Amino acid sequence: MPSALAILNHEIIQCTRCPRLVAYREQVGREKRRAYRDHDYWARPVPGFGDPKARVVILGLAPGAHGSNRTGRPFTGDASGKFMYPILHRVGLASQPNAEHRHDGLKLIDCYITAAIRCAPPDNKPLLSELANCAPFLDREMGSLKNARVVVALGKIGFDAYLSYLKRTGFVKSRSAYRFAHGARYTIPNGVALLASYHPSNQNTATGKLTAAMFEQVFCQAKRIAEGE
Repeated sequence: MPSALAILNHEIIQCTRCPRLVAYREQVGREKRRAYRDHDYWARPVPGFGDPKARVVILGLAPGAHGSNRTGRPFTGDASGKFMYPILHRVGLASQPNAEHRHDGLKLIDCYITAAIRCAPPDNKPLLSELANCAPFLDREMGSLKNARVVVALGKIGFDAYLSYLKRTGFVKSRSAYRFAHGARYTIPNGVALLASYHPSNQNTATGKLTAAMFEQVFCQAKRIAEGE
């Protein structure tokens, strides 16, 4: 019998709730980037990926137009993934440092990756209505990740999405007590630690706003929390 996560991910892949995002993801898949003109783009919603029993959950923003929207797996085939996966590998959360396509053998170890929104949005800016349409998926996903001890939110949109989930499920009454800042840590009444990091976007990493050392420090802390520091 399929697991709750497997059923959820099958539903996510079929989703057409947001006409703007459906049109954009499919347009990108048809027009393609010149470097990937021979690639068969995924061009659908991107499901979560990783260990269903994970204690570390990574919550990002959305698929990249020519990354996850092309490959069908979070942070795969783009600059963000090339920055992130070597660090996850170094701290023991990923089986290998490279992530090129969804059949490359990469496995996450005690780690699960998902996103606030499952389709690539134009300019990486989802509308509030689109985030609301995706929220029920996040609610079910977080409810299925029963071993989660720490959530690492990548960027303010991911951070706010997790706080909204906590508010909807009654664990927090207001988001105002939780402010996004790189390296911030909060202990949530549901027993989960919330860590915040700048998003590993090319804009942040190329400018030095987010360095590998800064990012690795967050995930070393996440691993210590997961292991019961």
